[in-house]
Amino acid sequence: MAYTYEYPRPAATVDCVIFGLDNSQDIRVLLIERADDPFKDHWALPGGFVDMNEDLDTAARRELEEETGVVNVFIEQLYTFGTPGRDPRGRVISIAYYALVNLEEHPAQAASDAKNVKWFKLSELPKLAFDHDKIMDIAIKRLNAKVRYQPIGFELLPEQFTLTQLQELYEKILGKSLNRRNFRSKILKMGILEQTGRQKDVPHRPAHLYEFNKEKYEQLTKEGFEFAISEPRDKKD
Repeated sequence: MAYTYEYPRPAATVDCVIFGLDNSQDIRVLLIERADDPFKDHWALPGGFVDMNEDLDTAARRELEEETGVVNVFIEQLYTFGTPGRDPRGRVISIAYYALVNLEEHPAQAASDAKNVKWFKLSELPKLAFDHDKIMDIAIKRLNAKVRYQPIGFELLPEQFTLTQLQELYEKILGKSLNRRNFRSKILKMGILEQTGRQKDVPHRPAHLYEFNKEKYEQLTKEGFEFAISEPRDKKD
């Protein structure tokens, strides 16, 4: 069936902000180097145009896989960006997504229109194509805000982790130190961690290892349990 339209129809794209954690506990972001114009040879977020017969989540996962090879990640809508002129190809509205992943479990490899793909430290991000600097800024602020009231970040850690690793992750996201005793007390009182044993083959006293109980967390969330993890370090600490 043919259609006629009275109004212009903007194109829709998806962009993905993928956060990962490396062995040194530094948070990184997955970027692609564009192989084609516009912004050829510039670094950008993985993404692309939405096909006519696919929903937005499907488009985001497809573009992420096609450009980086990263699959099977939980993505969440971040924000919609539609400032006129944000894309030199025409009127383009982008729906941005973000995800937290364990970097080692998601190796990246350039494909499709990506010339290269690389995990960048948040502190060493290059100038990005389009308005992706703005998208990145919103994603970082969302991550920082969310960590203050919701125990996120377990996707970034190994399946088994220490409380020190967990606290260091939160400190990286928040950009400040947390009181060790208070942090551990709050996180353990939530009942969302299960102790699995101790570290092995380490040159120091083995620390307890924990696993994240996702089912318990989801149940507490449904019950309206209020999470509050972050706080400034005590002056005496």
